[in-house]
Parts: sequence; structure tokens; C-alpha cells
Amino acid sequence: MTTDVEILNELKAIKSELDFIRENMPDKEMFLTTEERILLEDSYKNEKDGKLVSSKDLRRELGL
Repeated sequence: MTTDVEILNELKAIKSELDFIRENMPDKEMFLTTEERILLEDSYKNEKDGKLVSSKDLRRELGL
């Protein structure tokens, strides 16, 4: 039969593991949503195809 001391030791071990998981769990904000991933891929493709305009060139075109 399990004693109270054994149960407390198991609970402490579980708590310790949970604390470790919480400290090492990646932040959900560091992952891209499907929409963000698609936009990023489109941006890479546009850069590769030479379709991007620098902010400097854009300001010059807009007369700013």
C-alpha cells in the first residue's frame, strides 16, 4: 500500500517536472500562423524575382 510520504514524494517529482516544462516551453508567439508563413514565402519569392522596392526608393517615388 502506498504511504502518504510516497504520495508526497511523487507529487513533488511531478511538480518539479511541470516547472521544468513551463520554463523550457517555447513561446507560442515564436511560431508563424499559416497566413504569416504564406506571406513570408511570398516575400522571399518577390525578393528573388526582384519585385521588392526599398523604402528609400519608395520615398523617392512618392516625393517624400
